[in-house]
Amino acid sequence: MDRPASEEYQPRLRLWSHAWRLLVMLAVTVVVCVSPAQAGHFDGAWIAGDGAVGVFSYVLVFYRRRWPLAVAVLTALASAVSGTSAGPSVLAAVSVATRRHLRELVVTGIANFAASLVFPLVANTGLTLLDVVASAIATGAVLAWGMYIGSRRELIWTLRHRAEQAEAEQALRVAQARDHERHAIAREMHDVLAHRISQISLHAGALGFRDDLSAEEMRANASVIQQKAHEALTDLRSVLGVLRDADGELLTPQPRYADIAGLVAETTAAGPTVTLWDEVHDGPPPERAGRTAYRLVQEGLTNARKHAPGAVVDVRLDGSPQDGLSVEVRNPLGFGGGTATPGSGLGLVGLAERAALSGGRLDHAVENGVFVLRAWIPWSS
Repeated sequence: MDRPASEEYQPRLRLWSHAWRLLVMLAVTVVVCVSPAQAGHFDGAWIAGDGAVGVFSYVLVFYRRRWPLAVAVLTALASAVSGTSAGPSVLAAVSVATRRHLRELVVTGIANFAASLVFPLVANTGLTLLDVVASAIATGAVLAWGMYIGSRRELIWTLRHRAEQAEAEQALRVAQARDHERHAIAREMHDVLAHRISQISLHAGALGFRDDLSAEEMRANASVIQQKAHEALTDLRSVLGVLRDADGELLTPQPRYADIAGLVAETTAAGPTVTLWDEVHDGPPPERAGRTAYRLVQEGLTNARKHAPGAVVDVRLDGSPQDGLSVEVRNPLGFGGGTATPGSGLGLVGLAERAALSGGRLDHAVENGVFVLRAWIPWSS
């Protein structure tokens, strides 16, 4: 992270902050003025002039954050002829030093050191080598103290900024995780329920459309509807169990590659003719790839049952550990007029997301009046 500007980490000054700084300035002023005053070097006119310049410095120092270098230099020049200005000069120098800019430190240091040498001459107290050394040490100490304060302020600001940034990033990660879970549950519920409900709609539509069914046939269809509704409720409880299970796992076994044949047989038994071509080599794919393939076939059969209920559907599975797993579902368009089952339009979207999460891809197109759903999944997804 880049170093912040000094204005960013300077604390806001409140009433108490101004009060204790004013007390410190007064204390410095007293220390500087007491010795010459006791020596009797100042007459009444000089004291009045010194006080007037000092008042100007005390007012000027309150603008040190707006014009830091200018205020520091002006108060330093004032302290060369006014002992009363010593307090504001020290505070302005410390304030400039907190910014830790080399040019400002050099200019402020020279101005304050020169002023500390001029004032004894103006006050007629004399200048000795000890005064020069003491002035140099005092000037260096003031600037060093200001640099320490600035460094500490920047450190506190940096730590607070990093904590706020980490908290914001954590909140973003939590929101992303929740969004991911919502999408996952939505995909799972769509894949599971759309298949069952489309079967219910198919059988219920047959009951409403045909008037030549015998009582036995009607009871058989009603029994199938009841069975499929029961299966839909069972699948719904299974999916909702994710929200209640502490481990976030489904409470019932997830479909595998070997279950695709049973899915095809179940669909065929419900009416549509489905032909399965299983050309996968070297055994079934791993669990995750097999589960994704199952969901792809399931959604393909559901779409075919909705939009072409009487059509022959071809399902082709092909692949190997070297080539990955390919899934293709084909059905004619406009065959049988479609069913009245409403569609959310999210089935293919969810399949595309599922394939992408597995590292694969999904394509669908209409080729010579045939709807083709193709997907490729990595074998070790």
